[in-house]
Order: sequence, then structure tokens, then C-alpha cells
Amino acid sequence: MTAGPSPTAASNASASIVAPSYRRIAMAQLKRDLALVWVRRGQALQPLLFAVMVASLFPLALGAEPGKLAPLAAGIVWVCVLLSGLLGLEALYRSDAADGSLEQMLLSPAPLALLVAVRIGVHWLTTALPVVLMAPLLAEMLQLPDGLLGVLMASLLLGTPLLSLIGAVAAALTVGLGRSGILLPLLALPLYVPVLVFGAGSVAAASEGLPHAGALLLLAGALVLALVLAPLAAAAALRIAHA
Repeated sequence: MTAGPSPTAASNASASIVAPSYRRIAMAQLKRDLALVWVRRGQALQPLLFAVMVASLFPLALGAEPGKLAPLAAGIVWVCVLLSGLLGLEALYRSDAADGSLEQMLLSPAPLALLVAVRIGVHWLTTALPVVLMAPLLAEMLQLPDGLLGVLMASLLLGTPLLSLIGAVAAALTVGLGRSGILLPLLALPLYVPVLVFGAGSVAAASEGLPHAGALLLLAGALVLALVLAPLAAAAALRIAHA
């Protein structure tokens, strides 16, 4: 008589079956979210257009004399990135709550935090990353001093995912309120301020020849912490909103 599979082998087989299913669900969520973004590509371009328009107003308001915009360039770029990121927060879960897709996410066998993490990743890829890629052009328009573009890009690449993660939690807290109006920016902006301070502050420190790596390391540490906690917090807020 042949012996049946050992408990260890059975558990390993079960784990190998469950893990790919989570990956398949995450990939399906990713494809769905990207398809929705493509359908609403005009809406997805709004943050980029907003950032470009806001940045172009500063030379008109302050004047384009050499040296006037240079000290403010990094802060202006960061403010444009921050404000443009607020535009996409309202729609992060709103359409899903309206058409019943959010209930399907809550009932999915995959962890809700995983699906939320995919949604946040798509939000960053489609709203924040285009603005980050446009940052060198904005910095040139605002006369950012030579040698500071690398620090600015590093701060944006570390800070913009953090803004998306924080904003996703704020959006989840207001998803059950219908139209959140001004409440969502009021919740998100105080949490965005430290990211803005360290992001723009790292460039300001580098421009004065001071050590700037500490600010970037703080952004990196906060990003790692937010990658772990923000999807869990957003998932808990969504469950509470639909309890």
C-alpha cells in the first residue's frame, strides 16, 4: 500500500496553488485598471496639464529675469506635483463605488490590501509618473540651477509614490460620503506637507552645499513604511465604509 502525501508536501502544494492565484488576480486587476485609464485617458491627462499650466504661471507672475526663479524652482515643481496629485484622488475609488466594482473587490478571495496596492500603483503610474517625467522640462523653464536636477528627480521618485499612498488612505476614508468636495483635500494636505518639506528641502540643501542625503533617506524610509501600512489602512477604511 502506497502512503499518501505527507502534510508538508500537501501544504507546499497548497501554497504553490494559492500564490499564483493571487498573482493572477492582481494581474487581472492591473489590466482592468489600465484599461479603464485608457478609456478615460483624457481625464488621466488632467494632472499633467494642470502641473504644466501652474508652473508656466510663475514666470509670468514673477518675471523671467535671470536668478529670480532659480531659488524657487524646486519648490514650485514640488507644489505643482502635489496639487496635480490631488486631482486624481476623488476618482480613485469613486467609480468602483458607483458601479458595484468595489463590492466585488470586497468579496474577492484575494486580500483587499493587495487589490488596493495594485490600484495605488496604477494611480501613480498614470498620474504622478508623467508629471515626474515632465519635471526636467519644468525645471528648465523655471531656471533650476545646474547640478540640482538629479537631487530633484530623486526626491520626486521617492516622494510621489508616498503621496499616492497617503492620498489613497484619505480617499478611502471619504469614499462613503458621495461627493467629498473639499473634505478630501483637507484630509490629504496636512499629511502631504512633510513630504513636500523634505522633498523640496533636499534640493534646497543641495543648492547651498549642505548634506541632503538625510532628507532623501527619510523619504525612502517613509516610503517603505507606507508601502506596508497604507494598503492595509486603505483596505480597512473601505471595509468600514461599506460595513
